[in-house]
Amino acid sequence: MAAALSLSERARGRSTPNPNVGCVIVDDGRVVGRGWTRPGGRPHAEAIALDDAGAKSRGATCYVTLEPCAHVSPRGPACADLLIAAGVARVVIALGDPDPRTNGSGIARLKAAGIAVEVGIGADAARRGMAGFVTRQQRGRPHVTLKLALSLDGAAAMHDGRSRWITGPEARAHAHVERARHDAILVGRGTLAADNPQLDVRLAGLEQRAPVRLLLSATPEPGWTTLAAPAAIADLAHVDYLLVEGGAATAAAFLAEDLVDRLLLYRAPIVIGGGRTLPDIGLGDLGDAHDRWARVDARQLGSDRLEVYERVRKD
Repeated sequence: MAAALSLSERARGRSTPNPNVGCVIVDDGRVVGRGWTRPGGRPHAEAIALDDAGAKSRGATCYVTLEPCAHVSPRGPACADLLIAAGVARVVIALGDPDPRTNGSGIARLKAAGIAVEVGIGADAARRGMAGFVTRQQRGRPHVTLKLALSLDGAAAMHDGRSRWITGPEARAHAHVERARHDAILVGRGTLAADNPQLDVRLAGLEQRAPVRLLLSATPEPGWTTLAAPAAIADLAHVDYLLVEGGAATAAAFLAEDLVDRLLLYRAPIVIGGGRTLPDIGLGDLGDAHDRWARVDARQLGSDRLEVYERVRKD
């Protein structure tokens, strides 16, 4: 399952409106087929893995990060039916499909065909790896990652709004990898005026994976898709992974609306003094700030420190 989860990451930010699924087929202890969802959502991971395995699929075990789809689609066959036709003996599923068109029916169809099914192996990792699809199904909006590059004294920019560059080259390269893993990227009017950002992906081999550019602004801007308010992200078509890059006012607006699911905090070993920090995000009491975020990763990137946090939600 770990291998299937790793494969699913290859499709993150590329498979929308379908989930970024990974699939591995194993026969007699050997991997005979691999697949992940292709750009635009088709073919599905299972179809590719079955094609890779060919006749070796019969009697094999399929490891897949999401319940195989069971609903009819004009874009391709149901994966549950493909697995049955291929004659696999066992299907191990990390996460049930929250899409009501499949939700449980894929598992039921496999079992009815005499296939052994196990569910829940690697569920938490799968939920995190396919967070865009899961959030869209459960909350009706994209999964939002907020990137913040801060100085030691908490400044997100100079006093005049300039923020190029707070962090070093290693941290900036990591941020470009994050861009490549998202469908869209958003900045505010202040960042546009101060930095005129291109928001592209400047890493060899990933140049074509630049996300759609969005601007949070009350007035339209030529060449940009403009959103009047953070809540408008729910109306974005084919965007399940949204990266919010700045600046401080935009970050505060998304935090105030509780629309941030994941926080990338890049901290540089510099002190700015008098710089711009986050404005008010609507906390009524200091106690309200606690127990909202859980750290899930931390690493050194050159001279900078990255910490990754996820929003703790009880609903």
